[in-house]
Parts: sequence; structure tokens; C-alpha cells
Amino acid sequence: MFTTGVNGELYQVHNPVTFPKASGFLWNKKMMIHVNGRGYVTSQFMQPEPAKYSHGPMLEAKTFMQPEQGYFSDHPGRFIYVKDECKEEVFSVPYEPMRKKLDQFNFIVEKHQLGWKIQNQQLEIEMKLMLPVDETLELWEINIKNISKKTKKISIYPFFSIGYMSWMNQAGMYNEEYNSIICSSVTPYQKVDEYKRVKTFKDKTFFAANRRPFSWEANQEQFFGEGSIMNPDGIHIEKLMQGDAAYEIPAAIMQFKLELEPEMQETYRFLFGPAQDYNEIREKTQYYFGKNTLENWEKTKQESQMYMKQGKGCLTLDTPDVALNHFINHWLPRQIYYHGSTNRLTTDPQTRNYLQDNMGMCYINPSITRQAFLIALSQQSSTGAMPDGILLDIQAELKYINQVPHSDHCVWIPICLKAYLDETDDYAILDENISFADSHEVATVKQHIHLAMQWLIQEQNHQGLSYIRQGDWCDPMNMVGYKGKGVSSWLTLASAYAMNIWARICNECNEAEWENYFSQAAAKANKAVNRFLWDGHWYGRGITDDGKLFGVKDDIEGKIFLNPQSFAILSGAASKEQQQRIIQSVQKNLATPYGYTMLAPAYTKMREDIGRVTQKFPGTAENGSIYNHAVAFYSFAMYEAGKADEGYIAMRKMILGIEDEDIFRREQLPVFVPNYYRGAYKYNKRTCGKSSQLFNTGTASWIYRCVIEGLFGLVGCQDGLKIQPKLPREWGKAHIVRYFRGAKFDIDIHQKQDINSNKIYVDKQLLDGNVIRNIQVTQSYKVEVYLEKQL
Repeated sequence: MFTTGVNGELYQVHNPVTFPKASGFLWNKKMMIHVNGRGYVTSQFMQPEPAKYSHGPMLEAKTFMQPEQGYFSDHPGRFIYVKDECKEEVFSVPYEPMRKKLDQFNFIVEKHQLGWKIQNQQLEIEMKLMLPVDETLELWEINIKNISKKTKKISIYPFFSIGYMSWMNQAGMYNEEYNSIICSSVTPYQKVDEYKRVKTFKDKTFFAANRRPFSWEANQEQFFGEGSIMNPDGIHIEKLMQGDAAYEIPAAIMQFKLELEPEMQETYRFLFGPAQDYNEIREKTQYYFGKNTLENWEKTKQESQMYMKQGKGCLTLDTPDVALNHFINHWLPRQIYYHGSTNRLTTDPQTRNYLQDNMGMCYINPSITRQAFLIALSQQSSTGAMPDGILLDIQAELKYINQVPHSDHCVWIPICLKAYLDETDDYAILDENISFADSHEVATVKQHIHLAMQWLIQEQNHQGLSYIRQGDWCDPMNMVGYKGKGVSSWLTLASAYAMNIWARICNECNEAEWENYFSQAAAKANKAVNRFLWDGHWYGRGITDDGKLFGVKDDIEGKIFLNPQSFAILSGAASKEQQQRIIQSVQKNLATPYGYTMLAPAYTKMREDIGRVTQKFPGTAENGSIYNHAVAFYSFAMYEAGKADEGYIAMRKMILGIEDEDIFRREQLPVFVPNYYRGAYKYNKRTCGKSSQLFNTGTASWIYRCVIEGLFGLVGCQDGLKIQPKLPREWGKAHIVRYFRGAKFDIDIHQKQDINSNKIYVDKQLLDGNVIRNIQVTQSYKVEVYLEKQL
């Protein structure tokens, strides 16, 4: 029911019923749109906070995208009703809202645009959507072709949802001058000071066409009549009633009548989006529908394609795993680019998200990563503490989850910085001078990170375990330590890992005293976790305010958590014997056919000493789902431990495309990795494996890092490019092109049973060791790697 294009650069879905949740997303510098193959849409833009221009039938939350977004009949969408004027037969494209069976259906997901190619009643209809690079605007192109041998008289009715805009003021009407349906509203506010801010908002939504309509309608209720959205009265009369919406729910509907001879086709173009005033609408309609219509349309398309090409990754694969090749070559870097270029369309991204998303950008555009570190550290407190969110706009303030104190933000600084330094060798960043959020005092980046690590040390109890406060990486674990006593094993281990990384960076900067200080602090933290939280076969998750150990074998629910196991390996807390027990325990307790769950068994009732994570539905989000961010940490840990097969299996389960059946089970195209798949396999096998459909996730950056540093072992260092692949046993060879520090490396890796040591040849010369040094910018290197195959 779906196919892929050449080299996996596009995907096509051929049936809207058997694959109903197939979707794709587009974005630019100011907006994002997530489009379901059946025609439903979730879209947002920034002004500077997230805002809507196409609403549901009631007031909607604008805070953040929701997982497992449900679609309902009046959900915002982009639909076209098609009526045969002679037969009075009507259907809708792309499929919703009439849901009539189509002769042929193709939903096409490409990197720079989304489209449909549909045949029904001897008509062929093509729809394409693209976004300009710098505008909050949807650009639609609709082509209708008569593929019959007879003349066809039809009406088409583009219906673009506008919905419930505001309880204060909303209206809509057709404007002849701009050939647009223009709907206006007023953003609700209460305080006088708020007016100064909201008066500049883009509170208008407009729908403009490049051709004059036969008729139009701006009143949704009048268009629906008694037939509702699924069979509106408006399409069963000769001419739309040209109504307006006066404090009623507006809609954008136009009617075009056409008479098509056999093989004849007509093309329509539409603009849809928000605007501040009529001047903005005039400028946009004149640009796209004025004298240079086709030229400007094509120019916008080329600019959009170029914008997406700027998100190209640093490696391309040709391996025995074709689906992996497609995802890593095209779709994963695209998702990383989205995160790094939009910051998830928020003005106060959580600090951990901001740092990890921009960690991934170091493989695409390192200058963005560099700036992100400087911005983040400039908002650090002089105590060393990092804020819960990073403010990216002068008007921004910490909101929602960022008003709840979390304890982990400092650990991500060296963890993410390490990837940037390895990729760029930009150790000069450590000497950059920046100020603090609460002081005019200036300190170097290096000094800022010293303070962050010292803050982590100070935030430990007398046992050497880290206080969790109202959550660590796991946001909803909010009641373990809200009284000020509860501790987190994961945070203690993550702190040790961060301090070990920072100690090694201090060593590279010839600062032996700091290296020794942080190494000892890491060892002390590891020792504390082993003393108080090792449960015989795995590490417990923490100790509550009341002194209750949890995440241990005596628990009925939530007896084992994945994250402490991963970070015990990364931090060095787990011995070789403990590592083996951890791997066995994870496999026994957390493995499902669709990946490893974050915890097990999932909670089925509230535990007031742990928090709202236990209230989430079993197998969703942090309560026992296959939470891919956590799985990526585990994969990375396996690679760091030299467990190539275990690392590959954990990573590969997160990426769709092994089998068609697996993709349909997940209900998602392999064009992004979601934040989770449903878990709780033993609790509910029917839903296990379903995708959350949410592409906002730090998983993307970590999978890319797993591929680069783990699977192929092509990691930078101060001396150059280190080569230490960890291919799965089932592979015999792999070919990779790696772009690194301005040079190109064409690499062939072979696994051989008849050799007793690994060998690397660079331009046919045997390399001494495994580091390619003295790399020249713009130079191309041919590399042959021969690995001893593990039996």
C-alpha cells in the first residue's frame, strides 16, 4: 500500500483507508505544518509565540504538539469537493471529508513538498503544497485533468478550514480587490499591557486564488447546512450563497466552474495563511498572482528546495540494510535540521532539548551549534545552575513545564559539547567570554562549565546521590523529591558521565588539576550508586523523599527502568560483570518485538511518591512506552561498551522499514523517528508498536550520533578522524561517504574471517594506527578498512 522512490527520497501511499495515519511535515523559519494523507492538518506559526491561523471548532491549546493527535470530522483540513454538474455526483479530495472510494490514490511525501495524485470519475487531480523559506504562508497548486473521452462539466470547491478564531471578535468575507476570503479576529487579552503586544499579531487569515471564483462562501454554518462537513448543502445548489461570517465561525470556500474537453487540464494556485493587515495580503497576492506569477512561484519552489538541501547530513550510506540507507541518507538529517533551525517552534525550549537538538546540528551546520552553546551558557546562573528553558526572544518567558524545577540541565553541556568538539576541533570556543544571567561578570565558556559541574556536585546528598527535585530527564517524575530529599540514580550516573567527559576535555586543554578534580567526583558518584542502588541485576531508579527505593525487583510495577542501565555503562559505574547482567535484564524485562520499553511493568495506578508519570496510560509516553530517546541512549551505551550487535538491534528497532507489515503496525511512514512507540506489550499487545506520530524528539540527534560514532566509528578527535567501526555480524561490508572538517572520505569497510587484526588503508597506504591525521580541506580520501569478523 506504499512505495518508495529512487534511493528513498520520497514515499507514496496508495490507499487512505489501509494506511490512514500516513503523514508528512514541512517547515520554514517561521512556521510548521503536519499533514495527514487524508487531508487533515496541524499548523502553527510564530509571532513570536506559537499561534494558529487554521483552527478547530473550539478553542485549541497552542502550547506544544500533542502525541497521537486524534482527527475528527471538523479537524482543520485542506479539502476540495468535486461535483459533476451533469450527474450531480460529488466526491472529495484528497479523501476527507466525504470519504468516498477513489479509483486511484497517491499521497506523496517529498523533502521539500507534499502532494497527491488522485483519479476518480475520469478526472485526474494533482495537489501540491510547499512553503516559502521566510513567510508564514502555504502555497497550493491544484491541477485538474479530464482523462475521459467526453467533455466534462464540473465545479470544484476548495474548502480550507479557518474555524473558531476568537471569542472576542471574529468575522469573514470575500474581498474582491484581493480576490481573497479574508477572516479577522482579535486575540483575547485581559491586562492593558497585553494590548501593546497583541495589537501587532497576525490575527487575519486569508485564502487567495489566482483566478476569479464563480462564487464563494465565508460562513461555515451556511455552507454546511444540514449536510455537515461530510455532505454540505452548499455543494448541492448551483451557486454558493456568497455569505459572510459576522461573529460566526468563518471558512474559506470558493467555487470554480469548468468545462474540460478530453485531455484538457486547468491549474489553480492558492495562498493560505495569516496576515497582520490588508497591506500584507496585498503584497503577497501581488507577488504570487501579479505580472510574474509563474516566475515567482518557480523561484519560491527553488528557494524551498535549496533551504532543504542546507540540511544535508555529513554521511551517506550504502549498506546491506536498504531501509537504513534511505532513512539516514535523507530523512534523519532532515528531522535534525528541523529541530536545529526552528527550536521546535517555541521561544523557550527546555534546556536539555535545546542542547541535544543543537548537538545534532553540529553534523549539519556547526556554526548554529556553536551559537547555541553560547546562548545557553549566557543564561546560566552565577551559581552554575542552568535554567529550565532557554529564552530565544526578548519577549519570551519560561512557560508550562519550564516553570517546574528540574535537576538535569547541567549534565547536557559537556555531553553535547563533546560531539561538537569532536566534529569541529573548535577548542577556541572554550576561551570565549560570556556573561551570566544574574551578573555582569564575564567568564570563559570553560569557567562556565566548571561551575555547572560543581553545581552538580553540590546538588548531592550526604550519600553522594543527586537530588531529583521535581524531575530529571523524566519530566513527569515530579513527586520523588519535591520535599527536597528524593534522589535519582540516573541523574547521579549522568552527572558522573558528564564529569568524566569534562575531565577528558580538561586533560586535552592541559588542565590536570581540573581533570583530577572532576574524575574523582565522577568516581565518587559511581561508587555511591553502586552502594545504594545496585539491585543485583540492574540499577534502581531512585530513592523517594520518604526513603523508599524504587525501580527494583521488589516493585510490582516499574521494577526496572532503562535509563539508569544505559548511563551506568556510559559513566563507568558498571563493571564488565554488571554490564552483562544489565544486558540480560534489559532483554528479559524490557524487550518487545518493536523495541525496548522505558520501564516495565508499566504503572496502572497513581504512586504519589513517584508522580504523574504513573498516571499516564500504560504503554504511552514515559510510562512504559518504547520511548525512543531512552532507547537511543541504550544503543549509544552498547556501542561504547563494544557491543556492536546489541547497539545495532536497539537502534534498528527505532527505524521503520524492515518489513511492510512493521510499517503498517507502527501506522507511520519512515520519514521521521517519533518520540515513542506504544509499549506495555504484555498489558496491551493490540496497541504495542503504534507510533505517537510526534516528530519533536531529541532521539533524532542521538540516532545520528549512534550511526556516526557507534556503527561506523567515524568520530573526530584533536588529531583528525578516528576509524573504529562496529558493524553487526550479519553485514559483510559497507560503503560510506563521510564529510568531515571540509574533506571527503570515501570509505569501504570489509569484515574478514581470514585476518587476525584490523587494517586501514588511506589512498592505498597502510595507516599506522586508526587515526587519519593532517586532513586537508577540500581533499578527497579513499579509505579501505578491513575488520576481523567476530564469529
